[in-house]
Amino acid sequence: MRRLLSNRNVGNAVFDVADFQGEWLASFGRPELKGVWTIYGTSGSGKTTFALMLCKYLASFRRTMYDSLEQGLSRSMQIAWNRTGMKEAGRAIVFGDRVTLPELVARLKKPKSPHVVLVDSVTALHGFHKSDYLRLVREFPHKLFIFIAHEKNHKAHPAVAEYIRCMSDIKIHVEGFKAFVTSRFEDAQAGEGGNDFIIWQQGADEYWPEKI
Repeated sequence: MRRLLSNRNVGNAVFDVADFQGEWLASFGRPELKGVWTIYGTSGSGKTTFALMLCKYLASFRRTMYDSLEQGLSRSMQIAWNRTGMKEAGRAIVFGDRVTLPELVARLKKPKSPHVVLVDSVTALHGFHKSDYLRLVREFPHKLFIFIAHEKNHKAHPAVAEYIRCMSDIKIHVEGFKAFVTSRFEDAQAGEGGNDFIIWQQGADEYWPEKI
């Protein structure tokens, strides 16, 4: 049975937050690096580039894994990997070449396993259901899972991805090389969180000429 907390317990609780800076702080606030985030958008919108940029940044805080279920180790992924300067992250980031869910769970049970795991994508997790998602996050409550999903009819696709998006602490909608971030860690009084994130300036300028 879950314990009940007093008013004082809640108000005085201390959390381990990531000291985001610059454009990351302006968009995300200061998040806890656990729980679930979702990135979703249509093809060609900048999802993969943004996901790699985010993983590179998170690797400066915690060991990070990018599980590429769609592209795997391919020439196209290598181009995106090098374009985002991933070499600078060194050993703090590892690449998963189509690591399946059972393989991922087995790896996360090992000592010194990655703390942050980005799954690209939910669509490629064949047979992945709500129950699988709940089992995963309950088994590893202190890790951060970031799921990439495709977009259909303005929602994350497939249906399990939309459920994950609704449950996420940070929801990131990518369109026209901009990431629109909705963060539960936004602190309007401190001016932290809530800003849109520019993935590629030229592409964003061309896609959003009236807004940039």
